[in-house]
Amino acid sequence: MSEHTTLTAYLNDHPKMTGVLFTMLLLLTQVGAASAANKIYYSGP
Repeated sequence: MSEHTTLTAYLNDHPKMTGVLFTMLLLLTQVGAASAANKIYYSGP
C-alpha cells in the first residue's frame, strides 16, 4: 500500500511526469497495434 501512496505523492509533486507516463503508454500501445497490423513477429531470444 505504501508503494501506491509513494507513487501518488511523487506524481502530485511532479505533474509533468504524469504527462510523460501517459505519452509513453500511448506510444507503446500505438507501436503494438502497428506491429500487429504489419504482422511483425519476434520469436524471442
